[in-house]
Amino acid sequence: MRIIGELPARPAVFAAGEEIVREGTRQKESCLVTSGFAARSQSLRSGERQITAVHVPGDFVDLHSMMLKVMDHSVVALGPCKVAFVPHERIREVTEQSPHLARLFWLSTTIDGAIQRTWITCLGRRSAEQHLAHLICELYVRLEAAGIASDFTYGFPVTQAELGDVLGLSVVHVNRKLQELRSAGLVEWRDGKVTIRDFDQLARLSEFDPTYLSLRREAR
Repeated sequence: MRIIGELPARPAVFAAGEEIVREGTRQKESCLVTSGFAARSQSLRSGERQITAVHVPGDFVDLHSMMLKVMDHSVVALGPCKVAFVPHERIREVTEQSPHLARLFWLSTTIDGAIQRTWITCLGRRSAEQHLAHLICELYVRLEAAGIASDFTYGFPVTQAELGDVLGLSVVHVNRKLQELRSAGLVEWRDGKVTIRDFDQLARLSEFDPTYLSLRREAR
């Protein structure tokens, strides 16, 4: 939408692993990913962390920070990442001027919630292999919708340790599950590039249903 394109934005570039937003801070801006990947994460005193969301280009990572005030999690760069920070004050103004845009922003946060629910189900009830397969399917569908993935191939430059933080698995376990999907002829993951050899079978294995991503074009 033209209004979004006209929002004042402060561009910033982050290297892999850098914090984009720090837990416990009060934010006056919300962050839009323009290139690369960002992740929401929460850390324990032990140093272990759980990645609770992966954001792709076009995602407003923390619209909710305008309402929650104090961040209860961090946002980190997964690989080189470019973002644009938009002042809360300006977001508030344009949503008051454009009810339709306000609904679209609301939709964005409700989709975040739907993805979160699905990830909880994956963590709690799907096997490690199913969870990994589901993540691979989800990222492809989201990136294809954003126009930056095609032919069942996309870039996702994360380490196996970072993938373990998403899946709640050790590096050894992640490596084993990747090998199993590769041996089954379903997925190739090499040098940060993911190629899905059989999407339908991968979706069946993981019980992937993209309904929760709300990608159908319809009146909102």
